[in-house]
Order: sequence, then C-alpha cells, then structure tokens
Amino acid sequence: MTSPASIAARRAFVQGAWRAATVEIDGGLVTAVSGFRDTADVVLPGHEVLLPGLVDSHVHLNDPGREWEGFASGTASAAAGGVTTLLDMPLNSAPVTTTLAALALKRAAAAASGLAVDVGYWGGAIPGNLGFLRDLAESGVAGFKCFLAPSGIDEFRELDAGELMDAMTEAAALDRPILVHAEHPAHLLEHEGPIGPDHRRFEATRPPASEQKAVRLVIDAARTTGARAHIVHLSDAGVLPLIREAKANGVRMTVETCPHYLTLVSSDVPSGATEYKCCPPIRDAGNRDALWAGLVDGTIDAVVSDHSPASVALKRPDSGDFGAAWGGISGLQTGIVTVWTEARRRGINLEHVVPWFTTGVARVAGLERVGTIEAGTPAHLVRFDPDVEWSIDAERLLYRQPLSPWHGARVRGAVMATYVRGHLTYTRDAGVRDPRLGREVLIGADGARRG
Repeated sequence: MTSPASIAARRAFVQGAWRAATVEIDGGLVTAVSGFRDTADVVLPGHEVLLPGLVDSHVHLNDPGREWEGFASGTASAAAGGVTTLLDMPLNSAPVTTTLAALALKRAAAAASGLAVDVGYWGGAIPGNLGFLRDLAESGVAGFKCFLAPSGIDEFRELDAGELMDAMTEAAALDRPILVHAEHPAHLLEHEGPIGPDHRRFEATRPPASEQKAVRLVIDAARTTGARAHIVHLSDAGVLPLIREAKANGVRMTVETCPHYLTLVSSDVPSGATEYKCCPPIRDAGNRDALWAGLVDGTIDAVVSDHSPASVALKRPDSGDFGAAWGGISGLQTGIVTVWTEARRRGINLEHVVPWFTTGVARVAGLERVGTIEAGTPAHLVRFDPDVEWSIDAERLLYRQPLSPWHGARVRGAVMATYVRGHLTYTRDAGVRDPRLGREVLIGADGARRG
C-alpha cells in the first residue's frame, strides 16, 4: 500500500502546541514539519486535527494460550482507537512472560497473527525468576511487571516486601522500570460466598487503605534501590500526596491512571453489571475529581487503558455476582474519546489531554521516539475529529469479546484515520485497511528502541 508523502492540517499537535503544519514523510519516517500547504497529498478538513499516534503501555492481549483477546483483534482495536504503539502485559497469556522460552512463544504468536500497530513487551517479575531478569531485559522487554497481592493467575505469584526489594535492585542495575500492581494484601477483605450484584459491596473488599499501604512500600523500595518505579492503574486519589512528595524528594517514580477511573463512578454502576469489575475498583465521584486534579497538576504522568478482556462467560452475566466474575475492563479502542468527553465537560482543552496519551506514556515505557510529530520519528499519525458526537456500541468495537462499560454512552470526538509509519491502517468508514503494518518494539541492552 502506498504512503502519502505529505499530510497537512490547519491544526497539528507539534511540540506541545497547535500549529498549521505539513508533515513530510519518507521511508516511514517524518522527515520534516513545515508550514501548512494545501497542495499536500492529504489535507485534513478544517474540523479535524492531526495528532501523533497514541501510546498505550498497559494492554493485556492474552496471546498465546487464552482466547479472550489476541494480537490480531487487539491491535486492530488499537488502530481504531488511535493507538499506534502498545506494550503487552506479561500475564493472562499462557505461559506468562517470565522466561525466555515464554517470550519466544509470545513473539511467535505475534508474528503469526500479524500486527496492525507496533507492539512491545513487558516481562514479569515473580518469586521464581528473580535473579534472572537480565535475560529478559537483554531479549528486549521494556521492564518488569509485578504484583503485591494475588494476581488471580497461579503461575504469576505476587512478591513480598523482601522480594520487591530484590526485584527493584535487579531492575535498577538494568535501568528498567518495575511496574507495580499496588494493592497490599493486608487490607484486602476476604469474603465467603457470593458478593452479589451490588458493585459497592465489591468495592468495599478492596479499600483505599490497600493502595496506600502498597504505594508506601513501593516508594520506600524505590528510594532505597534507586530503581525506576511505576504504579499501574492508580484508582485511589488518596495516595497522590505520597507520590507528589516522593517525586519532589528525587524518588524515580511515575504513575498512571485509566479511563474507567476518570469517567465512571461506583454509584452509577448498574446492578449486576460485571463488565465494570476491575482491580483496584472504580470508586466514588469525589475520588474521580481528585484524580483529575492529579492529572492537571502533573502528579499523574499518563493515561492508559489497562485493556484486560475476558470471555463473556467469565464475566458471569448469568448471576451478575461481582465476587464470581473475572475482573478487567476493555477500553483500548475507546480511551481517548471517553477521556476527552469528560475533559471537555470539565473545561480542559484537548492540548492538555493529548500528552497524557502520548509523551507521558512513552516516557514510562522508555520509548523516546514515539508520541510526537518531529523529524526522525516514525510517521505514526492520527486524524481526529474532536467535535463529532456518537454512541458507543460494544457489538461494533473490534475486540474479540463484545463487552464495554461504556456501551450506550454518548461521547464526543472520533478517530477518523490512523497511519502507521505513514501508511493508512484504519479509517472510521472502512475499518482496518492493512492489519500487518505493525512491527515489534524491542528495547536493546543500551536502552535504545529496536524495530
């Protein structure tokens, strides 16, 4: 498929601001960004803006081994959501990505499936592979994910405080980040029998105190070891003062939150609507407001989907029991539109939202050449209409499992087209045009991006 040599927009997001620009493309790279030229190969209509391709560093594609999602359907969904680079999480596939053999199987599954967008990999840090993280790092993983509480996957065991310190010491020597699912088991409440269809009963089993104790543990370990620590899917805004203070004191720390925590509130979850179940849980409206404040003041670095699908059957729609249902929310395709809809309701401009989905995420993953439009970067580009209004229909999303807590929601903004290295991979009218434009993204021993 041919690639346009130039794309022009009256509003392009370049170096953190809007400007009228023409993006020149050759060999899959941006070669120059010049003034607006209405003779470019592609000229965006005035109501569209040109964005850098979005980055999502928290995606569970579950491939190989589980049929809940896959490289083909997952990367197609990413392209439809304007995401041109994603990083796959090491659990929910079988085997989990904690060994070189498992990484090889994952890479083979990606090659066999085809990728609509670029894909990189996180490795896992579990009790059984501590001391061997270097092998995974030298094979290209961007860093290591761990849990402090049970993950729900028997083969992906959680770390205790001493093991977390060991993992961070090892990761610091490799200059790779440690990603932490920050819930502490001491504050997770056991329950016997069904929880029932009321989300608030489920929410009460995973209280804010669990996140707060875990984040304190992570901060102490990062301060002691000098490791880069990253808190994944932050739910509780009560930990933001701890993170703000740690950053101010030089702790190498970043934090992400997710569209479901920014746009949904626990009191609005319908009875038995287990598509809303995730860990840590969706919380109340005041907590949501405080998360937005943490984004605006820069305490929170990135917004990622934590796209974590499960089969419809595992969500237990038959009973609607939040205790029995598998956790995880599907949000890869709808992240930018749901957050932008809520942002504009709050009077927050699009230029403030875009870095949360691009450069903020890229810095977490150590990907310095994505999330921007500038000479020498891959020509990953998105045509976005910020004003069009539409309703999300879960059945029309490109996920393998037709589930979404935003089903029926009215949103503003739509991805009109996505380009991967300058090639058109998706349009809103025609869907995925070319499902094999994506490449692997491997991080070299020197920390440099490969692929």
